[in-house]
Amino acid sequence: MPYKNIADSRARDRRYWLKIKAAGPRPQQLPIGVATPLEIKAPKHGLKIAVIPDVQAMPGVALEHLTWAGKYIADKQPDVVVCIGDFGDFPSLSKFGQGTLEFEGRRYRKDVDAFKQAMDLLMAPIGRMKKQPRLEFTLGNHEDHINRAVNDDAKLEGLMSIDDLQLPGYGWRVHPFLQPISIAGVAFCHYFPSGVMGKPISSAPALLRKLHMSAFAGHMQGREIAYSRRADGGNMTAIISGSFYQHRYKYLSPFTNAHWRGMYVLHEVKDGSFDEMAISINFLKRRFA
Repeated sequence: MPYKNIADSRARDRRYWLKIKAAGPRPQQLPIGVATPLEIKAPKHGLKIAVIPDVQAMPGVALEHLTWAGKYIADKQPDVVVCIGDFGDFPSLSKFGQGTLEFEGRRYRKDVDAFKQAMDLLMAPIGRMKKQPRLEFTLGNHEDHINRAVNDDAKLEGLMSIDDLQLPGYGWRVHPFLQPISIAGVAFCHYFPSGVMGKPISSAPALLRKLHMSAFAGHMQGREIAYSRRADGGNMTAIISGSFYQHRYKYLSPFTNAHWRGMYVLHEVKDGSFDEMAISINFLKRRFA
């Protein structure tokens, strides 16, 4: 169960991680494409699910929109909150630009601190909710850079890991990178791979054609949505939305930096059907800043 507040979470961190360590190795990731069904009790009209797309938190960028998002979630009281992954950017682990002047000063510890600062801002209002929502975190490729760094340099084993992010301490149930989860007939994953090379399915209509079920993915900037029907008459909706941050990227042009930024709430989620509501950062700023 999520902790009542962040201070309580921090106080219990040591006991929590000792318990996790004593439990032994974690189960291996399920084969890609096999969605893990999450049994979450829902009212007759269905679940309300808030989705946090890619935050890309890193040192030196604005993060106050996460406080606004936390307040919005506390106000709307969803049954479930899904963080779709890439909550952190981890620029120190990037393979692009190594050895350049721009790369100078990047440090893994600073990246982890920025991740935790962003998570503290988001979770502070949520932690004060009387009824705590289920918290599900699907790791993104940026979080997976931690695993890749250890795999590429065995000396780092035991010195850095996903555990550094302390996600369970905030109340999140963590799902491995590229391991889809299914909630009320809707699949969630940072991105859904396709083909032998496992490249991301890059459009919402393609998600429906390839997965044959409703789905929500992040990873790609902006937003795209598509609709279809099943043979039994059920509705299918696919959403790709991977930008919930305020900063701009130098590698993007002014045009491509102008993509939509925001979060989603899915209403009446039941048997793969839902009514989607997009909430832009600009709206959150007007409402809660």
